[in-house]
Amino acid sequence: MSEIELPDSLGYTAEHEWIAAAPGSDAPAGPVRVGISAIAVEALGEIVYVDLPEVGAAVTAGEPCGEIESTKSVSELFSPATGTIAEVNTALVDDPAVVGTDPYGEGWLFAVEVTALGELMTAEAYRAANAEDA
Repeated sequence: MSEIELPDSLGYTAEHEWIAAAPGSDAPAGPVRVGISAIAVEALGEIVYVDLPEVGAAVTAGEPCGEIESTKSVSELFSPATGTIAEVNTALVDDPAVVGTDPYGEGWLFAVEVTALGELMTAEAYRAANAEDA
């Protein structure tokens, strides 16, 4: 089995979300994108629906803020940061499968104007925490 892609430039949560911010860094200036990891994509299978937070909604790190549905299950999405939703990937409404084919690119879920980052892991720590899955 080939190694699952986990870009080193991202921070990861125990709930399998990624954020375009380094673990241990200060809250980034400007909105940052959030998505789900390739490990989550592999576990979910074919993604058929996403329910994303609304632009302007307040989110709290570690709290549910939406759902992602696959042919296997429905899973909650958790925000990796506290802040305000600045943008959502509306393209996913028409084609949610993009999350599965390009989770770190076109398959991003939403962008947050961050006031505080939640608990994030490096790619290496996230991979280690999910070694039995990967």
